[in-house]
Amino acid sequence: MAVTINGRSTGRTTVELVHESGATIRTTAPKDNGGDGSGFSPTDLCAASLGACAVTIMSMFAADKGMPVDGIEFEVIKEMSPPPRKIARLTVAFRIRGSCSDADFRKIMAAGKTCPVRLTLGDVVEIVESYERA
Repeated sequence: MAVTINGRSTGRTTVELVHESGATIRTTAPKDNGGDGSGFSPTDLCAASLGACAVTIMSMFAADKGMPVDGIEFEVIKEMSPPPRKIARLTVAFRIRGSCSDADFRKIMAAGKTCPVRLTLGDVVEIVESYERA
């Protein structure tokens, strides 16, 4: 399945992205790269995508299996490398709320590790993950 996303510059350091559904996101360069840091940078979106993808996969898995999960949250820290600039490390902490068993908790964690963003980035970006019950 393919998805079309269009983008256009809206200034020296800003871009508007339009998903085929009509949803819009704007990016701006970070302060350390000539922007004003007023919003998500493209690399911020990449980092956020890792967490959002894993949470989506874990939430769907838990719901499909009838596991008692009340919600899943994440926090991701993005670290950039010195020039040439690229994402060096993503440290992501997942908090799974609910009363699932230890066995189900492990299955939910395993499901999260199958998210397509993680599988795509895993060979080129260091990913440090932690999972906890909240």
